Amino acid sequence: MTNAAVTILQEAQQSPVADIYSAHIAIVRPILSGLLYSLKQDVVAEVGGYKNVKLKMLPRLRREGDGDVGICFEYAVHDALRRRHPNITERIYDALTRYCRVPGAEIDSILFAAEKNGSLQLIDTATGVLTDESRILTGAQAQPPKLKQYLSDIARAFRSSTFREMLPSTIKGLWKADLFVGCRDSDRWVGTTVKINPAALEGAPGLRLGIVPSMQGRHDNIRFDQAKNLVVCPVPYDASFMEAFYISWGIVKQFLDADANMPREVFLPSPFQRQVANELVIRREFDVVDVIEALQPLAQPHLLINNPQDVRVDVEGADMTPDTIISPIPGIIV
Repeated sequence: MTNAAVTILQEAQQSPVADIYSAHIAIVRPILSGLLYSLKQDVVAEVGGYKNVKLKMLPRLRREGDGDVGICFEYAVHDALRRRHPNITERIYDALTRYCRVPGAEIDSILFAAEKNGSLQLIDTATGVLTDESRILTGAQAQPPKLKQYLSDIARAFRSSTFREMLPSTIKGLWKADLFVGCRDSDRWVGTTVKINPAALEGAPGLRLGIVPSMQGRHDNIRFDQAKNLVVCPVPYDASFMEAFYISWGIVKQFLDADANMPREVFLPSPFQRQVANELVIRREFDVVDVIEALQPLAQPHLLINNPQDVRVDVEGADMTPDTIISPIPGIIV
């Protein structure tokens, strides 16, 4: 037996398990954010900016597109990681630390919002998270670049094919990232692409992690796609995050299609669906930003807290190296 150090990221439940209503309210919030910030900036300028878009105006200002659900999925994954949603955090943490070799215990997410709300949103989001020593791990055999100094360049590269060629070769495709996922305590991050359609997943220099819905249920394992040079992390479906996301998306979509009024019962036949929709209906005269904030107390708050513990354990094999594992107690089913 060999005595080895193991860091256990023990996620202890901080609040009672939410009812189905609270769980879906929690996902409705980032869906509203995704829809709001995907509006064209010139259209939003006509009403005085994003903070002045009333909920009732959202279905009238937006131009429905095939990419709407994908953008909302990105926001939902980002929000779930920041809130430590157990059905998704433990899976992505495993991909991040075991497969992408990111050290640390304090998982976090930065939303790359260049395509949704301009480069300023990206920089403002990252200001409170990144430091001057934050590194982006690309898998290349070289010193990891410092992420913060390239933020503006990455945002500019999204819009300019000419500017993309000016990025260092190791991060040339990083403008395709949707999120930067990493660990605050180690200050190491990876470029992450999030796709609602797994067939649309593409690799690029600088990208290391791909997050997609599971296609094979709970047994859809994390894997390395050699052709794309990506660690692919499927998000669980049945009675888990993806199921909750699609139901919440359906509620919001029916609400918007009803011109921000209560849809007929045939469109939302479940009582809990109509209850969630009603929280939107009664706030239709308020700004979307304020509605998102107002729904926060109704959502499941602070599901988990992290309790990293360094312990000594007996393990088989003399070559065992220190590792990090995650232990949710207990699991929460949405």
